[in-house]
Amino acid sequence: MGESNSSTIIEDDLLLKNFFAEVSEVERDNEVLRILGCFKLNPFEHLNLSFDSSIDEVKKQYRKISLMVHPDKCKHPQAKEAFGALAKAQQLLLDPNERDYLLSQVNSAKEELRVKRKKHLKKDTASKMKSLVDEGKYDKQYEQSEEFKQELKLKVRELLTEKEWRRRKMQMRISEEEGRLKKDEEEQKEIWKRKREHEEEWEGTREKRVSSWRDFMKGGKKNKKGEIRPPKLKTEDPNKSYVQRPVKRG
Repeated sequence: MGESNSSTIIEDDLLLKNFFAEVSEVERDNEVLRILGCFKLNPFEHLNLSFDSSIDEVKKQYRKISLMVHPDKCKHPQAKEAFGALAKAQQLLLDPNERDYLLSQVNSAKEELRVKRKKHLKKDTASKMKSLVDEGKYDKQYEQSEEFKQELKLKVRELLTEKEWRRRKMQMRISEEEGRLKKDEEEQKEIWKRKREHEEEWEGTREKRVSSWRDFMKGGKKNKKGEIRPPKLKTEDPNKSYVQRPVKRG
């Protein structure tokens, strides 16, 4: 079974290569311009696929279009850019998480359009009666129409744009908060640095301060050279033969 699938893919690739060998340069250039003109957030548009395309359809369509815009085959100056956008689109659609996210937005868009349509039918009695009589067939037919597909495409663009705007806004807030925290951290580091430098400077002058204090204490007990100190007040002493200065008693 696996060998059969592999041989089928090889045969398809050979047919595609032979076919695109005859594709005109104008057609290749037009495809490059189409890819570059697609809505960047919707990989289904890059591959020109409907939202209900399978994984196999994604791979097959990628092989087909990539041969048209490959830089080795296409001379358009932006062929490399278009080829890269195409490769990224396939990568997103093959990623289960990315694909689920995209399809969830598609489903949300469908629900919004259905609600909008119900409101419209309430005003249009004839359409409302037809919808009730057909038991949902009328609505299914409408959702298969090109009009609905175009509305869905635009609504998906709207939802994806809104989600991306919110994501970028949140990312900006996170970046601002990270910047604030980093600034606070740097300021705190600077405070601790200055404190540490002050403590080191204080410790470095410790010996000098101790020495100064010792000198001060010694100088307080001895007269400085050339200093005249006043005489002490003498009290009465019966053993002294000289007359003492009277002591004023309180």
